[in-house]
Amino acid sequence: MRRIIVLGCAGSGKSTLARRLAEAGRLQLIELDALWPPGSRHDLHTFRRQLAELHATETWVSDGNFAQASFDIRLPRADAVVWLEAPRWLCLWRALLRPLRRGEPHRISGLPRVLGYIWRFDRVNRPLIERLREAHGPAAPVIRLRTRRETDAFVAEVRARASPSGAD
Repeated sequence: MRRIIVLGCAGSGKSTLARRLAEAGRLQLIELDALWPPGSRHDLHTFRRQLAELHATETWVSDGNFAQASFDIRLPRADAVVWLEAPRWLCLWRALLRPLRRGEPHRISGLPRVLGYIWRFDRVNRPLIERLREAHGPAAPVIRLRTRRETDAFVAEVRARASPSGAD
């Protein structure tokens, strides 16, 4: 796997997993939140141009949903899509703690919006993301990770494939 997209609810651990995969697989890390930070008002055209340039490279792990704005660019090149299936309570807990971390771009003032997004994710956002995923990347295999053990095993698999003796 040389081009991986990490999807999931806010607070599911997408950014953490993407960093681990980038390190394990020696892949470029593309953080969509860094390109379009929470609460910012960026230009969609500029954002999409940046995404096209970054995803034109041969190896990457792409962290973030941004389905409507980015799937047509990212999914056709993806080797795998990883869905983090964390339980709602865990996503809510992580979202509550996130603004308290030093250097975190997420703010306490944004919590009501984020908590509402998490609460409605399975009913509203997941179906939309899945429809767009199927439309733009039907050939990319989907790997669903539900537990820390599954996540650790997947990172180990990516690491083994990236090692000089590993297979592509």
